[in-house]
Amino acid sequence: MNKPIKPPVLSQDTAPAPGFTYSQARFEELVDLALGHARVLGATDAGAEASEGSGLSVSVRKGELENVERNRDKSLGVTVYVGQRRGNASTSDFSQEAVKRTVQAAFDIARFTADDPAAGLPDAIDIVSVSEARRDLDLFHPWAVSSAQAAEIARAAEAAALTVDKRITNSEGASVSAQQSHFFSAHTRGFRGGYASSRHSIAVSPIAGKGDDMQRDYWSSSQRHPQELAAPEAIGRYAAERALSRLKARKIKTTECPVLFESPLAAGLLGALVQALSGSALYRKSSFLLDSLGQQVMPEHIDVREDPFVLRGKGSSPFDDEGVQVRPRSVIEAGQVQGYFLSSYSARKLGMRTTGNAGGSHNLNLTSRLTRPQDDLNAMLEKLGSGLFVTELMGQGVNYVTGDYSRGASGFWVEKGRIVYPVQEITIAGNMKEMFLGMAAVGSDAYNYGAKTVGSILIERMKVAGN
Repeated sequence: MNKPIKPPVLSQDTAPAPGFTYSQARFEELVDLALGHARVLGATDAGAEASEGSGLSVSVRKGELENVERNRDKSLGVTVYVGQRRGNASTSDFSQEAVKRTVQAAFDIARFTADDPAAGLPDAIDIVSVSEARRDLDLFHPWAVSSAQAAEIARAAEAAALTVDKRITNSEGASVSAQQSHFFSAHTRGFRGGYASSRHSIAVSPIAGKGDDMQRDYWSSSQRHPQELAAPEAIGRYAAERALSRLKARKIKTTECPVLFESPLAAGLLGALVQALSGSALYRKSSFLLDSLGQQVMPEHIDVREDPFVLRGKGSSPFDDEGVQVRPRSVIEAGQVQGYFLSSYSARKLGMRTTGNAGGSHNLNLTSRLTRPQDDLNAMLEKLGSGLFVTELMGQGVNYVTGDYSRGASGFWVEKGRIVYPVQEITIAGNMKEMFLGMAAVGSDAYNYGAKTVGSILIERMKVAGN
């Protein structure tokens, strides 16, 4: 055990960044105080993280202001290890006394918790270097937008939607959100790091039609930098066009056919892959892709890459939640699984090494070696031929143990590569193993949804339940 260290004297001499109450220097002092007190108590190891978030959310409906919400939160989380027993506690009180009480609480929990052979901080070999921890990924771009300005942006998006066509009869509203946060984390194995980040968005949801033939749709733009957001008018017009395209939707007869997933929904298929290859699902044996390392789970033309270092990427980070080094890697190559998504804990449970995915996956990109630049949505509809083009999914009907998949859906029926009418109140079903292997094509219409980027995906055959 390390020798006790003298708790630091806390100060607020260093000014915080705009929009924050606390500076990183202040966070470092709080974290060091927590780690120092853990050592005084006799902890084998300890980690702590101080964080703060703030933001503005504004919504309007039919031109009238509905909500203005300002959020500000802070937290200090502490993890203490006594041998291979672990305890966690947190507080929003940053006084020295509260920090020490929180460390004591985590220590007491650890003392009375059962031993867990997989518990512990990351191994020294996996911890990010000091220089890599400071890698600047251009993630912090605060948006100094006032509530009045945000309301005007939201009104502009909604107004653009309402003026597209007289059949746009109503609106569920439009919203603007400007969020920023920062943190500092450290543990007794030598890791120290932290950074600030931001995320901003504009969204609108118009309603088309009346009575039984009423349809709604939605569109949004989300970016790290406010200047990279789509124009509110463009967001509104596109959302309106999507809602209009769904008018006079009908059911179809139950059938089996090819299914084309629109690119935002295709990101959900990539999310299912992450879940199935996550360490927690694998060591619990609750994944349909157990023991799949090196196995063919997708066609040979499919690759999936992970890159934590994309500038301004929504899934970018110089290290994972444990302070472990991250690096670009191939997850799927020529359809074969090259790696799982593992934290230190899940890696130890599986007898493997962490992949730097404590906290989740980083920027993922699913591509096909067969995709050409001209394979836009129209080209993908031609590849679909006759079948279902899905633009909305409902429900959570995925069984990750068996891979069985069943979701409510709506979209469009396609004949000879052309949309002929919208469809609704249907269910699509299959098995994820077969769906992954049945990925016939991926479009060049790549869409970024959170930390995942993928074009529209054509699945060779699925069951479609209608009339």
